[in-house]
Amino acid sequence: MAIIRLNYEYLERLTGTDRQRIIERLPMIGSDVERLLDDHVDMEFFPSRVDLYSTEGVARAMRGFLGIEEGLPAYPVTPSGIAFSVDPALADIRPYLGSAVIRNVRLDEAGIESLMGLQEALHWALGRGRRKVAIGVHDMDAVRPPFRYLASPRDRRFVPLDFTEDLSMEEILSDHPKGRDYARLVEEFDRFPLIVDADDRVLSFPPIINGELTRVTTETRNILLDCTGTDERAVRMAANIICTALAEAGATIESVDIDGTPYPDLSPVERIVSVADCARLLGLDIDAEEMAALLRKMRFGAEPLPDGRVRVLVPPYRADIMHDWDLFEDVAVAYGYDRFDAALPRTFTTGREHPISALERTVRTIFTGLGYLEVLPFTLTSEKLLYERMGRAPSPDVLPVAKPITEDQSVVRTHILPLLMETLQINRHRELPQQIFATGDVIRGYATMQTVAAVSIHAGADFSEAYATMDALCRECGLSPEFSESADPAFIDGRRGDVVVNGKIVGVFGEIHPEVLTAFSLEHPVAALELDLTAVPGYPVRPGTP
Repeated sequence: MAIIRLNYEYLERLTGTDRQRIIERLPMIGSDVERLLDDHVDMEFFPSRVDLYSTEGVARAMRGFLGIEEGLPAYPVTPSGIAFSVDPALADIRPYLGSAVIRNVRLDEAGIESLMGLQEALHWALGRGRRKVAIGVHDMDAVRPPFRYLASPRDRRFVPLDFTEDLSMEEILSDHPKGRDYARLVEEFDRFPLIVDADDRVLSFPPIINGELTRVTTETRNILLDCTGTDERAVRMAANIICTALAEAGATIESVDIDGTPYPDLSPVERIVSVADCARLLGLDIDAEEMAALLRKMRFGAEPLPDGRVRVLVPPYRADIMHDWDLFEDVAVAYGYDRFDAALPRTFTTGREHPISALERTVRTIFTGLGYLEVLPFTLTSEKLLYERMGRAPSPDVLPVAKPITEDQSVVRTHILPLLMETLQINRHRELPQQIFATGDVIRGYATMQTVAAVSIHAGADFSEAYATMDALCRECGLSPEFSESADPAFIDGRRGDVVVNGKIVGVFGEIHPEVLTAFSLEHPVAALELDLTAVPGYPVRPGTP
């Protein structure tokens, strides 16, 4: 959930009504009042409504909701004659660019605060921490077109925002606060993304920081917008939201030619929706005229059709409209949630704890009683971590991810123990002893099952500790297994054991092999175990059931 600061004076000016009326009705469009102060209100909005992440966007929505100005907002776009070129070398780095020229800007301090807040909120909601999209706003009058978006050598120097001396791009990643925060997004590449003007002056190092040269102030009258990223839809939507927000404040929008394609495209998207489907879903008795009127109240273009449907024009800033039901939800908002009759559901059900959850709760109780701390490692991992670093042979049962984002998350875990070893590695600078455990799903082949794993690291950790812990776990779970010598290469020969139930190996315990310790950069012995919970008596479902 995003918390947006709305300046009263600026909000009243853009909405055309008083703050009391606005604040009373704001929660009914899907928001909560976080805090009321003398000069502003902080509102919390859902992540889906990114168009409400600015004072301008909220004012636009409230004008419709309050009946001040209904229907589709118009955002004319004229050509600027300005060109932007994209370096093909960016294809594997940060390939997508959206841009616009925004003229006749008149921003006071409240307007600049709203714009900067919108920029940062979009970085979180649309950009996923600037990975999918990052936004730059520049004083257009400080630079000269045409502009280039290029893959630059890492030693290129410029003065970053809030600094007075130039730094190389590598120095920015280590010395600038924004560089340290977002270095992970670009540091693996041989070259870095850079935006320069016709005189080769730096506007921006996306997604890290803008240049001080193009800082936006209350004196800025013309803005160059850049949106770069790895997701084309997110880049375009971010550009649309910024442009339309500034247009609400009185600015005019001009397109930029990006390698022959004009941006932005602020034309609406047409959808045809069924009145009967909407009425059935919401439980309302409405006709096409009433539904169209409610949609216009939510700032859509809408007209009834003679066949019981409504033609809807979706404005370019609505990133959340993906299905007809999204439009039906806005019909409900416009109708007023406070007008729906409260009713008990026709069907009553009672819930109870799932047997697998009960088993895992028992396991958690056992280990916390033994002094272990629970951790929650990721379900996605890599074959390198599961097998190579553990000294184990790759398993044919591993389930790969079809299109992994990173090498570190390319398969679904088949065991939990390797992830606990990784956790010890991450915390190796912490004080000892460390005793941690985790329980949950693993997938082997196409079967989902549950295991529990535990590790203990300190100077005296040994086989005896691992055996005692496994013995206590089995006893408390009602297992009566046999213990036999193990051949698991993750453990030291002669200091390892298998847990055998009905002739099947269901667990392993012992002292971790020195080569495995080295692979995880650990300097102290580790006693470890892992047990397949499907072997516990009374396991509630057959193995493989999700």
